[in-house]
Amino acid sequence: MGLLTKDIEHAPCTVEISHRFESLHAHVRFDNGTTVYPGDEVKVHGPEIMAPFGEIVRESREATIIRASALERLWTRWTGDFEVMELCEFSFSEEVTL
Repeated sequence: MGLLTKDIEHAPCTVEISHRFESLHAHVRFDNGTTVYPGDEVKVHGPEIMAPFGEIVRESREATIIRASALERLWTRWTGDFEVMELCEFSFSEEVTL
């Protein structure tokens, strides 16, 4: 990995989709222990997975990981804290209503 170049890796992975009342989530776990770092991009190959309500679906897939360059990784770490604030919603009012 250079200052401006990107590396591409392929890794087997397990995709878990949960569509239950207790938990609604989608997780990707790399079967070979690969770690994703800030700025990296991951694309999981294959058709869309739909989990019926009340079930958890697990499928084995292949993923492509595009590693961020050193400059992109540095930029992501530097600006990441600012971008998290976009997810926050603040409301200030004098009265509390439920």
